[in-house]
Amino acid sequence: MSRLPLIDPEATTGDMRTAFDRMPVKLNIFRMLAHAETNFIPAMRFANSLLHKQKLSHVNRELLILQAAQREGGAYEWRQHVPIALGVGVTQKQIDGVESGQYDSDAFSTAERALLAFGREVIDNVRVPDATFAAMRAHFSEQEIVETILAIGFYMMMARLTEATETDLDPAAGMTVYEASRRPRAS
Repeated sequence: MSRLPLIDPEATTGDMRTAFDRMPVKLNIFRMLAHAETNFIPAMRFANSLLHKQKLSHVNRELLILQAAQREGGAYEWRQHVPIALGVGVTQKQIDGVESGQYDSDAFSTAERALLAFGREVIDNVRVPDATFAAMRAHFSEQEIVETILAIGFYMMMARLTEATETDLDPAAGMTVYEASRRPRAS
């Protein structure tokens, strides 16, 4: 059971209520995040930009999210993002490689191996050795490198939120929430 009560979406108002009303599934992670009222909408917008507006490919982003979840012990993020990863083209063999920490597996391209080596350093050590950075730079633009760091950081934060509060796991929503967050909003 969650260490903090989950916010009831029906009890919210204003922009927060609008955001909840747009959600096809009111996931517990969002109901926990809603305790931080002033951060809720900016965090949701940032998450949406990570999921839908980055130059970094969807496959690469999901590999990083799964890597952050695996290395941080983020059970909630792992459960929610495995179906999304599969939905955007990550293979089960790649998911298995991330889960077991086998980033050198032949399931990954040379660029994906460089991405995961870079991700491991950012997650585990913060600083990235020159050789690892150079390998990343050989395959990814400056924009993609910074987007990689931002995606990792956000999902490390979400893993900390769900693990520290012991947020109750929801059934995997799969592509339902992902696709709903892609739709343009009416003003």
